Amino acid sequence: MAAVGSLVNSLACFWRQPCTRAYLPHLFFCISFTGSVLKMMDLVPESYFSSSRNVLNLYFVKVSWGWTIVLLLPFILYSNSYNKSHRFVLRRLTSLLVATLVWYTCTETFFYIEDITGSCYESDNMQATLAGDITTKAACRKAGFIWDGFDISGHSFILTYSSLVIVEEMVPMLHITDVSRNAPLDCLYIALNAIVAIWVWMFGCTSVYFHDIIDKILGTLCGIFGWYVTYVVWYPFLFSPGLPPQQKQHAS
Repeated sequence: MAAVGSLVNSLACFWRQPCTRAYLPHLFFCISFTGSVLKMMDLVPESYFSSSRNVLNLYFVKVSWGWTIVLLLPFILYSNSYNKSHRFVLRRLTSLLVATLVWYTCTETFFYIEDITGSCYESDNMQATLAGDITTKAACRKAGFIWDGFDISGHSFILTYSSLVIVEEMVPMLHITDVSRNAPLDCLYIALNAIVAIWVWMFGCTSVYFHDIIDKILGTLCGIFGWYVTYVVWYPFLFSPGLPPQQKQHAS
């Protein structure tokens, strides 16, 4: 357990640095842009992660919002209950409902845009179209054909948005003292940091291996915008899920 506590303290020290959280949105944008340029110039060789069948994509990214909720739900319960009322904790849990609504709205919008802007083709050469017969991506793929539409990167969106939300919700650990922590909280904190590391890595892989530049930039900006509107603009106000407990609140 001493090793776990030491790791938790090291992670908290990393996130306590002002630049790590403040510049995280900028980091995602820079990775997206730079990776897209590298992809256009064909400078990155193929690797295990250039296949969508890699294990991190199949078992983590494909169900990324599930991982986010499963880990954040108990973490918020534990970390927000320190010197706080049950009412405050319940209010804070509604942030997960808001985040899920943002995730669902954005992903469904991306699907809708791809459907209304796309066409179904018989093969990769995009020559023989099946316009009028098949009008949705799902139906096109089910029939064994190729759908080509304006595909805003859902991976770029969810990996950006989930990371920013998790980092915001991990803030209480920067101020909870060692004696006030317990093993479940420490383990959840380590797991959340591991998930963020996976998300950043897979975001980089998405940037250099998949989608067009505009698809990735828009997906990334949507993720940043969803975080900004909630945690920066709305949550500081009273009629909101509120922000995670800050340092002065733990000290009070």
